[in-house]
Amino acid sequence: MERILILHATVGTGHKSAANALREAFGQNPQRVVRVADTLDYSTPVFREAYARSYLQLSEKAPLLWKMFYETFDTPDADTALIANRLRGLVERPLVSKLLNMVAHFRPSAILCTHFLPVEILERLKREGQLRAPLFCVVTDFVAQGTWINSAVDCYFLASEMTRQEMTARGVPPPLLRVSGIPVKLEISQPKPMAEMRVRHGLPLGRPVLTVFGGGLDPGRVRMMVRRLLESDLTGELVVVAGRSETLMAALADLGDGATLRLRKLGYISYVDDLVAASDLAITKSGGLIVSEILARGTPMLIIDPIPGQEEWNADYVAGVGAGVQLRNPETVPTAALDLFAQLDRLALMRACAQAAGRPRAALDIAQQVLGDLRTGRYT
Repeated sequence: MERILILHATVGTGHKSAANALREAFGQNPQRVVRVADTLDYSTPVFREAYARSYLQLSEKAPLLWKMFYETFDTPDADTALIANRLRGLVERPLVSKLLNMVAHFRPSAILCTHFLPVEILERLKREGQLRAPLFCVVTDFVAQGTWINSAVDCYFLASEMTRQEMTARGVPPPLLRVSGIPVKLEISQPKPMAEMRVRHGLPLGRPVLTVFGGGLDPGRVRMMVRRLLESDLTGELVVVAGRSETLMAALADLGDGATLRLRKLGYISYVDDLVAASDLAITKSGGLIVSEILARGTPMLIIDPIPGQEEWNADYVAGVGAGVQLRNPETVPTAALDLFAQLDRLALMRACAQAAGRPRAALDIAQQVLGDLRTGRYT
């Protein structure tokens, strides 16, 4: 019986979402033991708070400072990255000592990490031969920063061919690299016809549907963007998903339908994938998971306000493959959206490019490859 341990770190939501998608894929066999764990749950309270909040506070409140911090740890070659990551792991390991006890007690057949922190913690055990289970690193961004590179990793699963080329250029041995896509929930691998999703959720047929995923955006800028779209002559429906952001819902409270564009305001919803499938265009930030989910549905994107560092790189990937347009300022969204709907052939090409780049079966493909490796004894 395979025992699969999937480790993440709750720094944002993407790493956890990828871990849960993998749990769903591995868990299709009910006799298989699958466990998902947050590395920070096994750390000291001070370390957990500092590690999680350092990203959230810097990226949201001081993005330029975060960019400088992020790029400082992005070493240009594998050897330098290995040394830096090993040293960081030595510092972190005493602060996350309970993780080692959990791993020893669980006795995994394989370990998959959707964040680099658990890889850093486990590196010494692998190097000293105390950890026999193969260690798989699932990179959850389209450009792998140097912090992902670690000598303990037996295999990397990567978002795209571009990611593979970039890691090869850094000096990571090509046999360790597999292109799988970023794991997304399994429902995305099932067909959801646009018309069917529109009927299900009361959206118009034959008219444009734009969806703004605004929960991670500045409420004032979202309000401005929505107001300008409502003032345009675009005919259709504008859906704004605020998620758990009560501030954004309050900022939109006094806005109603435009002359030709109907407005629908939503808080936290359980049918994000339905909405993506129903949309002609998604307006969003560029976290690795949300981008992967939208690409997997083949929906074109307008990407706005990416966090410096990994989100900028994710946005560059989407624009580079032709699946979307990256805009630095939300103020330009209304003009860009109107231009796209005036050039339906361009919008159709973006959809085709998104479909070509999307990998809806990423979690299933990773599970299949890991289980195949275990059964052939590749790492024994």
